[in-house]
Amino acid sequence: MIYGERAIENPIRWAMVGGGRGSQIGYIHRSSALRDFNFELVAGAFDIEAERGKDFGVNLHVNPERCYPDYLTMFEREAEREDGIQAVSIATPNYTHYEICKAALKAGLHVVCEKPLCFTVEQAEELESLAKEHNRVVGITYGYSGHQLIEQARHLIANGELGDIRIVNMQFSHGFHNVAVEENNPSTKWRVDPKFAGPSYVLGDVGTHPLFLAEAMLPKMKIKKLMCSRQSFVKGRAPLEDNAYTLMEYENGAVGMVWSCAVNSGSMHGQKIRVIGEKASIEWWDEHPNQLTFEVQGKPVRILERGMGYLCEEALREDRIGGGHPEGLFEAWSNLYRRFALAMKEADQGKQVDFWYPDIHAGVEGVRWVENCVRSADNGAIWVEYK
Repeated sequence: MIYGERAIENPIRWAMVGGGRGSQIGYIHRSSALRDFNFELVAGAFDIEAERGKDFGVNLHVNPERCYPDYLTMFEREAEREDGIQAVSIATPNYTHYEICKAALKAGLHVVCEKPLCFTVEQAEELESLAKEHNRVVGITYGYSGHQLIEQARHLIANGELGDIRIVNMQFSHGFHNVAVEENNPSTKWRVDPKFAGPSYVLGDVGTHPLFLAEAMLPKMKIKKLMCSRQSFVKGRAPLEDNAYTLMEYENGAVGMVWSCAVNSGSMHGQKIRVIGEKASIEWWDEHPNQLTFEVQGKPVRILERGMGYLCEEALREDRIGGGHPEGLFEAWSNLYRRFALAMKEADQGKQVDFWYPDIHAGVEGVRWVENCVRSADNGAIWVEYK
């Protein structure tokens, strides 16, 4: 169990690009990174408007001299300081991720980046090569993958409790954009503009989340081919989609489906994953994250509860409070940031980590999946070999 003690000797000197006033995701980054004293927020380029960003940073107790007008200025000036930043989190619109991440890696910084990492596989592989060349960690914020019951699901599958895996059903299907909310909501407007969002909307924005949950639970299963159909039910969003179905075939013969949607009217969040094996199935839903359903054919349904002693060691290790009390998004993100810090420490010491986290490769694969989905959908929803 985690009691808030430091996991590394000295906090990582940390900065943010973006995540300023009005950014919900920025607050989640800060709450999660700072919770266990593994990071210390010492600098930032929080806003595209320099004075507003500086005012915001001062309200976070950041030295006003270290509240910068842009990320390039921050990287340059921090490199001149003996106590300069060691890591940066990128919480900006999609179209900026590639250039910021590239500049950060070239500046010798560890990176935590919002997804998508970038827009093309070519760009993603370039960033992966830079991370390897500079021995830097890049973490991707697939937030709920840090929840303890994802570890329990991974454990059950690895131990053969489900038997051979046959079907993986995934969805992230909410209803908050069932009408053209972007007309009055700037934070949604850029998400439906290809110049800022990239080649997709819901495929990249929500679909990659349950896709990575599947990758975390089933690390050995690889996609062989897929077929994607995407729609723009709110017409002004075309050519970007607000709904998509993706069918997949895996190399081991299993099949999968991802429903990515922002127009599922009435749905609050709708991120679920169900893994079906020859003997049993498991299901997890992020609106009820403290329960994992375990269904063995011919036996009563079991509800596995977070924090209980019958769970595996990996699922108990990152609990922050005993069973019965709910843990959710903030705790899952905090667990990820703790892993990011440990991975950064190991990289600085020239060591390899012996634990998983959503790393640069996960970022590359998310971009690869979206690229293949768009290629399939834009060619008439055909089956395409996964590449």
